[in-house]
Amino acid sequence: MAVYVIGDVQGCYGPLQKLLCKIDFEPRRDHLWFVGDLVNRGPESLEVVRFVRGLGSGAQVVLGNHDLNLLAVSVGARPVKTPDTLTSFLAASDRDELLDWLRFRPLLHHDVALGVVMVHAGVDPAWSLSQSKALAGEVEAVLQANPGDFLRHMYGDQPDRWRDSLSGWARLRCITNIFTRMRYCDRNGRIDVGHAGPPGTQPPSLRPWFDWPRQLRGARLVFGHWSTLGARSVNEAICLDSGCVWGRRLTSVRLDSTEIQFDSVACGSS
Repeated sequence: MAVYVIGDVQGCYGPLQKLLCKIDFEPRRDHLWFVGDLVNRGPESLEVVRFVRGLGSGAQVVLGNHDLNLLAVSVGARPVKTPDTLTSFLAASDRDELLDWLRFRPLLHHDVALGVVMVHAGVDPAWSLSQSKALAGEVEAVLQANPGDFLRHMYGDQPDRWRDSLSGWARLRCITNIFTRMRYCDRNGRIDVGHAGPPGTQPPSLRPWFDWPRQLRGARLVFGHWSTLGARSVNEAICLDSGCVWGRRLTSVRLDSTEIQFDSVACGSS
């Protein structure tokens, strides 16, 4: 059995199938992990979610910001915006069961045997593994039990720094932003979600979150979200967003291997 983790698909069903052919994926034998953002901006979000859900226990998915956006749009907590490509999904006869499935995906997945933690965007450098799992669980519990209220309070850039004393919607919003939107932060833990460019383009006070000393030890981190960073291994973390939806590449890496080996296919028309 092989375990592959795949970068941000964002509705690019054709490239996903090409990548699975390239790595010789066999659903009865292999497992697939996805770093989030299954949907949006690409043309076939509905087909992607149907396919991944159909893999059952053979797929592991964490929620990304675009997945949360779909959930928010579906309950009227956020309008459909011009770049969104969610119309066919929202009009599908099976939309409700697909949305329910998506809503029950976690923000963080930890595989003890492989020694890997998967999130969409990042982990606060000050958080330990146990704290990261507990905080992800707080958001997951509210999203699953009370999705409408959570999704209506989810958006906003404040608070921009984690404090244990945070409570209520501010606490949940901060946790969500760290797991699904963060790229840079400063030495005091202030996160920045506005700068999306590659390292070197940010203000001097900021560094990529993975460049600060981390309390989360004993596990490799895999993440996506940062298309301008591209697929790379850096500081015991692996980024897998190589900008497929922007016409670049869709990338995977095999996790049950001692070597980090990327596989990718060209995107564009799916």
